[in-house]
Amino acid sequence: MKTLLGITLMLTLCGCFRYSFTGAAIPSDVNTIHIPFFQDQSGSGLADLPDRLNQSLIDRFVNQTRLRLSSSAENADIVMEGVVTGYRNVPFSIGGNEQASLNRVTVTVRASFRYRTEERPRWNKTFVGNGDFDPSVNPIDGETAAAGVAMDQISLGMFNDSVGRW
Repeated sequence: MKTLLGITLMLTLCGCFRYSFTGAAIPSDVNTIHIPFFQDQSGSGLADLPDRLNQSLIDRFVNQTRLRLSSSAENADIVMEGVVTGYRNVPFSIGGNEQASLNRVTVTVRASFRYRTEERPRWNKTFVGNGDFDPSVNPIDGETAAAGVAMDQISLGMFNDSVGRW
């Protein structure tokens, strides 16, 4: 009990950086992030894929850090941008009657993360997310939900790669 109290007191008194709920120590001169609309070049037919990704990223950065959303790249401390490059919906598990019992949606996004003051991105990479659904039970809603799971995985990967560098 005394050890826990001592650690808590030490952590409270020794904070040099602003702390976020993610455990990331955000540099004090970084206050805003710009996340423009991600273009969809995947040919998925799901019109809301970029919207889902943007909203998930905004929710993570605004709700889990102290960063504020900026409406322009010129006024932001950080810029995160990218494009949805791939989408697949393929049978993942085949049942006894040779029909798909589970489909897998795979989404691929190419994205970059940079400080406005720097010409080169801190990272520029591809993220992949997957979601599974049963095509025999409401396949349209199932595919939409699986795509949402994939986009959340991608958003989490992008977020973690960003805050892990602070």
